[in-house]
This record gives sequence, structure tokens and C-alpha cells, in this order.
Amino acid sequence: MEGEIIEDYPDDFPHPSCLIFGYTINDKIIHVVAGSDGKYIYIITAYFPNTIKFENDMKTRRK
Repeated sequence: MEGEIIEDYPDDFPHPSCLIFGYTINDKIIHVVAGSDGKYIYIITAYFPNTIKFENDMKTRRK
């Protein structure tokens, strides 16, 4: 699996986390929020983004 970090949350508790943009095996865009304690990566949530909250590139959050 590969992706692109599109938002960084270094002050999240209990571990820093980030929002990752990627594609499913069926080429559908997916967002994954993951955190890390330096040893493990924790998947917090995953969802299919929409244009209500994100621009058409699905990477830029609407203001």
C-alpha cells in the first residue's frame, strides 16, 4: 500500500498522526488517518472523501 500525506497532526494525543490520501485496489480514492508511537502504526479511521468537504482533487480541504 502506498499513499501521500496530505495533512499532518503532530500534536494529536496519544500519538502524532496524519491524513493519508490513497487508492483502493479498485482505484477508488480513500483517506486514512493513522498515528504512530515510533514502533507501531495505528489506523484510526478510513473513509471515502467527498466534494462537500474536499476540493475536486480530494486532497485539499474546503475552507
